[in-house]
Amino acid sequence: MKQITITLASSGEKISMEVGSTLASIAPKTVTDPKTGKEYPVLAALCDHKLKSLDYEVFAPHSIEFVGFNHPDGRRTYLRSLSFLAQRAARTLFPDRKFKINHSLPSGLYCKLRGERITDEQIMALREEMRRLVAQDLPFTMKVLPAYEAIELFESQNQDLKADLIRTVGQFYCKVNYLDGVADNFYGALVPSTGYLEVFDLMPFHHGFCLMYPSDEDITRTIPRQKQMKLTATLKDYGHWCKTTGVVSVGALNRRLLGGGAVELINLCEARQERAYGALADRIFAQRDRVKIVFIAGPSSSGKTSSSLRVAQQCKVLGLNPKVIELDNYFVERERTPLDSDGNLDFEALEAMDLELLGQHLNDLLEGKEVEIPRYDFKQGRPFFEGNMMHLEENDILVMEGIHALDPNMVPSVDQSRIFRIYASALTSLKLDENCCISTTDNRLLRRMVRDNRVRGITPEDTILRWPSVRRGEGKHIFPFQENADAQFNTALLYELPMLRYYAEPLLRRILPSSPAFSEARRLLKFLDFIVALQPQEIEAIPPTSIMREFIGGQTL
Repeated sequence: MKQITITLASSGEKISMEVGSTLASIAPKTVTDPKTGKEYPVLAALCDHKLKSLDYEVFAPHSIEFVGFNHPDGRRTYLRSLSFLAQRAARTLFPDRKFKINHSLPSGLYCKLRGERITDEQIMALREEMRRLVAQDLPFTMKVLPAYEAIELFESQNQDLKADLIRTVGQFYCKVNYLDGVADNFYGALVPSTGYLEVFDLMPFHHGFCLMYPSDEDITRTIPRQKQMKLTATLKDYGHWCKTTGVVSVGALNRRLLGGGAVELINLCEARQERAYGALADRIFAQRDRVKIVFIAGPSSSGKTSSSLRVAQQCKVLGLNPKVIELDNYFVERERTPLDSDGNLDFEALEAMDLELLGQHLNDLLEGKEVEIPRYDFKQGRPFFEGNMMHLEENDILVMEGIHALDPNMVPSVDQSRIFRIYASALTSLKLDENCCISTTDNRLLRRMVRDNRVRGITPEDTILRWPSVRRGEGKHIFPFQENADAQFNTALLYELPMLRYYAEPLLRRILPSSPAFSEARRLLKFLDFIVALQPQEIEAIPPTSIMREFIGGQTL
């Protein structure tokens, strides 16, 4: 047999293998995380920075990087496979009830069965059936079918959203995954077999259950249980909105756009969001005798800046006078800035802020005193006091936005009853189909990529490579405190992914295959391929006060 040479990206080692062999034939059992030294089972591989299942057959020389759960692509591979496992088990036990994965939760994925609320006994039975399938070590396989056959197949299985997506994308052929004779589609690499999926759990949650997967810190255990009911209520409300508009999936969204309904959908979404900002201002106004400070926090590219401006605008309509203090002006001197685990300056740490001065200023303002607000010079790394004086009058309120705004340790000396806290994030409940929900993280990444390239001149490659660090900061400083919010505001809009495709797709295509960001760029492009893009004349209908204008330009707030 003819031999080809494979290069291992991690070590540069060259391996000879037969043409047509699978990646599994040369895959090690584990990979070592370069930062922690921990060993992780190999789940998939990056072939020239393109994610492939281990059953991928190789016919030419490639650079190969094997990935485990420590790698984002490894985690996604595990989660896709686990979702298929849950789907297969549900079909065995509940053949007459449609299984759906609605959205992500802090502890996993929120799943439901159509019909009555699932009981604890049924969840136990489902868990045991999944464990039985894991013990059998059944293979995941894939076939390429003509699109019309795939549509007929999924319609026969009562998976109309999956069929609708294929139909609106206009594919000639479609990849279909199989497990134990049952077909489904999870749009990416899967692990070789069910035996890889030993770590999972099911937790009763609301009307369904949470499908829990391994923790990043310890892959032998699932993510610690977190019941974040405010976040869940926000996602449920958005899901209801999707049903109200008839846009519950990407297929339905595509049909709306292909039918010429883009401008109507834009106007509808913006009207709903304007009402929501007004309702938020009403809550603040109703507590005006007590509340004098509004804190707004949220993860990167959640629309915090626009939200603070829109809230302030609505408060003005009610007769309040918002004044803004930028928390960035309360950083400590550069030499007092703490260091992170890599020895770099950690500007996201709570200790990077002059909390004592901030608390003193807020207390003085609440007591009617005048304070001098500092201006922080990031080039020199220290604050300056230049006579910027402030005091609060009867109808004045402070509006402050920052990553620590929900952390009670930021201003513990301030009377907490005087503070109204808002958590803002893009929490979409829109789904690709019955079993594949859209990542809110991907939504924010696309927002940031478009904005940073336009405003800051940052390349899409740099945005992708910086994103893991951004996510770690969010996990440490923002997400643990989101339930502290008095109100959670969802900045997601139904039309934004079609809008983002128009702007992000050409940026992503600039990333070369040799770049370490290529695999992520390719994954995002494959996702965007499912979405019909807005046209320039439709984008013009987005009002200048929209949150989306923060990212694409043209905002007048």
